[in-house]
Amino acid sequence: MPLERFTDQVVIVTGAASGIGRATAARFAAEGAKVLASDITAGALEISVKEANDGAAPGGEVFGFVADISNEVQAAATIDAAIERWGRLDALANIAGMLRTVRTHECDLETWNKIIGVNLTGTFLMCRAALPHLMESKGSIVNTASTSSFFGHPWMAAYASSKGAIAAFTHSLAVEYCLDGVRVNAVAPGSVTSGITNDVQFPADITREEGKLVRRIMSPTGFGAPEEIASVVAMLASADGRHITGEIIRIDGGTHA
Repeated sequence: MPLERFTDQVVIVTGAASGIGRATAARFAAEGAKVLASDITAGALEISVKEANDGAAPGGEVFGFVADISNEVQAAATIDAAIERWGRLDALANIAGMLRTVRTHECDLETWNKIIGVNLTGTFLMCRAALPHLMESKGSIVNTASTSSFFGHPWMAAYASSKGAIAAFTHSLAVEYCLDGVRVNAVAPGSVTSGITNDVQFPADITREEGKLVRRIMSPTGFGAPEEIASVVAMLASADGRHITGEIIRIDGGTHA
């Protein structure tokens, strides 16, 4: 029997146009949630919304909202849109992110700031705007960290820095808001097929020895699917995870076991 853990609940999912965000929006809708699916890419988001609505449980609904969550005004507008449409907010899944691989000594400031802006600042802005509503509903936040938060990944210094900060941010929020009834957790994916990993291009001039550094961050069991991450996000946001807060769950097929 399909799970219906989010009937009559309102959830926001960022990065919903592709990969893990797309699978997460669909998973919440399939469990009966009313989902505001946000992304900066309008065309791909429209397709995701249609697919999620096709698979939604009775009472489930997905509404697309185009926004750049690294922009303070647009992040706040994303939260406001869900409140205006449904009158409440029960969970926020911060999935939106970006990855660029570059040798650190060749990384320009614009690239660094963009990655930090989307991954870390965007997560902060969404949480800041959502928290007053989540305190009312005793809701939940699920952020997206990474295996790079805790293990060395070559040519990903900006990305890893942003994701390491998200892990620390998650821990801080979990303690700060625990007495308000808000749970805050994160997933740390690795070796997952997604929009981000599909676009990864390592430096063209890497040597054979440097190639070994790439293989050490690949799962021995193969790449996981976005739906496998979405299932953990849904568990953390649901009543099944009611005694879990301040946790970072690594999902990487044993890469760093």
